[in-house]
Parts: sequence; C-alpha cells; structure tokens
Amino acid sequence: MTIWLFCVQLALGYAISSVAQTEYFPPRSEWERRLPQEMGLDPVRLRSAVEFAVSNEARTPRNLELAHYQSFGREPYGEAVGLFKERGPATGLIIRRGRIVAEWGEPDRVDMTFSVTKSFLSTTVGLAYDHGLIRSLQDRAALASAMTFVYHPGQRFDKAEDFGKPRYLELFAGEHNSKITWEHLLRQTSDWEGTLWGKPDWADRPDRDNSTWLTRKRNEPGNVYEYNDVRVNVLALAALNVWRKPLPQVLKEFIMDEIGASNTWRWYGYENSFVLIDGQIIQSVSGGGHWGGGMFINAYDMARFGLLTLRRGKWNGRPLLSERFIREATTPTTAQPTYGFMNYFLNTGKAYLKSAPESAYAHVGNGVNIVYVDPENDLVVVARWLDQAKLDEFVGLVLASVR
Repeated sequence: MTIWLFCVQLALGYAISSVAQTEYFPPRSEWERRLPQEMGLDPVRLRSAVEFAVSNEARTPRNLELAHYQSFGREPYGEAVGLFKERGPATGLIIRRGRIVAEWGEPDRVDMTFSVTKSFLSTTVGLAYDHGLIRSLQDRAALASAMTFVYHPGQRFDKAEDFGKPRYLELFAGEHNSKITWEHLLRQTSDWEGTLWGKPDWADRPDRDNSTWLTRKRNEPGNVYEYNDVRVNVLALAALNVWRKPLPQVLKEFIMDEIGASNTWRWYGYENSFVLIDGQIIQSVSGGGHWGGGMFINAYDMARFGLLTLRRGKWNGRPLLSERFIREATTPTTAQPTYGFMNYFLNTGKAYLKSAPESAYAHVGNGVNIVYVDPENDLVVVARWLDQAKLDEFVGLVLASVR
C-alpha cells in the first residue's frame, strides 16, 4: 500500500511556500500538490487519518461479482445483468482549497463506484433542466415521456403469440405513475410501480414480509422515501428519452471534458437495457452497480466532480451546472431530511456524519465509495473501499487535522 502525504518536505527542512487563497481548478492531466501545512492542516493528524483509512479497508471480497451474489444477488430477480470488475485496495485523496495534500492506494485505478453513479445521473437531469429540455422539476415526467421501443436482437413481429400485446414501453402509464414528477424521481419518493430491465420494483431490497410484495398500498408520490435502484433506472431511461442521445455522451460533453477528467471513465447499463431512438440503438445506463454496470472511474475524476459541486457547479469561472440545481440538490427531502437529490447525502442535524459540519454532504456508493464535500472547511475527500462502520470516524480524523 502506497501513501503519498505531502508533508515530507517539512521534515527535511524545506521552506514552506505561501499559497494564494484564490480558488484553484486543476487543469487537464495536472493537479497541484501542496504541503498540508500550506493548506492549514496538521500533517501528523492528517497522516493518522490516512493510515486509519488504509487499515480499515472494506471487508467484502475484492471480487465484486462474488460480493454481489453474497448480498444483492440473493434478492428475488437478483441475477447480475451488467458488468463487474475486481476492485483495488483502499484508496483515496484529500483535497484542501483545490490542491491535493494526501493520496493513498491506487487513485488512478478505474473501479466501480456503485451509487456515486446516481450523482452523475442526477447531473444529466440537471443539465436537461438548465438547457430547457425539462421546464420544471415539478413537472410530471409523463409530459416529457415518449413510448419507448426496447431493442431485442432478432425480435420478430409476426408471432401469433404476441398478437395484441404492446411492443413498446410506457414508463409513466397508469393512474399512479402518471403523477410522478422529476423531483419525485430525483428524491427517491416516487414509489413508481412496475418492472424495468427484468427487475420488479418490489424485488429491490424487498420487504422481509413477503406477503406484502404484491399487495402493499402505493404511497402518493412525494410522501415516502425509499432507496430503490429500479426507480433510479426509470429516471435514467426518462432522461435518455429527453436527451435522445446516450447519457454518457451528455456527461462527457457538458461536464467531464470541461472539468479536465481523464478519458478512462466508462458508464454502463445492462445486457438488456438497449432501446431504439431516432434509428439508433442506445444503451440506457444504470444508476449504480446493484446488478452490475454503472460508473467505472478513478479517484482523481471523482474528486474533480466533487470539486465542481463544492464550487456550486462552476469551474474556473464558468457555470457548468446551474446554482439553482445545486441548491435544490442540497435541499433536504421532506420525507428523508438526510437526502437531497440522488445521490446527495446531507448532514441535516448531523444525523448522517456526527463528526462533520451540518453543511457537509457526500456522494456515496456501496463499497464504501464516497466523495465527501465540506464547504465550511473547503475540503473534498475521496475514500474508496473503506469499512462502512468506520466512515464517520475517518471523517472526524480528517477534520481533526484542520487548524
């Protein structure tokens, strides 16, 4: 395990240079590294935080396909339908005032990032909002939804067995689903009902009482929060129908290229999530790695995205994502005050991370993968493959280094 902590020069007697307190945005393929002392951090305490992260690697197997079948794969219809990749070691970055002050593990390694993918997904919805493709996030998603033709190689239309059956998908048909707004989907309060990509909504994190799986009463959209990846994938397909081009292309053009991200990240869907739009076969991407797929990315690119949200959607003076969208994304959900838009985990009442300021938030995925964003302390921290139970303690150790 390699640890780079940029405090060695002090021990060797090198002079500490002054650093302007202006906002810094790393150019493509570059990132300025500074001594912790220059950035107002105690190097000894910072090293303790890094060593803590390294020594508390997640206990789940590095073989993530195996990890899936030991957890979500045991649910009804839990079979993998997307790509998995063996993960690397505990890895991370600590960034203060835009500069890297510590890094460990393999930060340039491309790994699955699971539900951090949801923050990239919500960003594509925010871009649609900013570009006027979605008039209001309070609009019913059905108003912008079109019939969707799901592409199946070799599909035939002359089979008598299929006569009279719909050959297309309508995501928001029916009395309940037609009420769902973009905001309901973003806040995971839609209670969308149905099956998408072979996964029924009730089969994701199913109720322990299996007698309720098909009989429970539907909640009015907006009233009840439920973390559900089937409904996340509904949002992804709805956004694809609005953009009419692959969401990874949207993200690359408007965000990732602009923030100087590498060309190594990839965003995948499932083996069966292809649709036909404007004569093109397009994969509808997933919002996480629940059944495989999702965003595969390195820690540096995750940190660039975290820095973009820390700077309220602006990069080097240019607004890439509107302040109004970031503001709404970081506003607590009434039904779940520690959740904003997916996947902004808020620290309302310090209920999420007791060691962190209430203004802090995080983009979080299984693993644990986390992009911790702290406006009060001008910090972005990426931690990958950290034991979930140790997350708050790790954040507390990082913050203890702030002078």
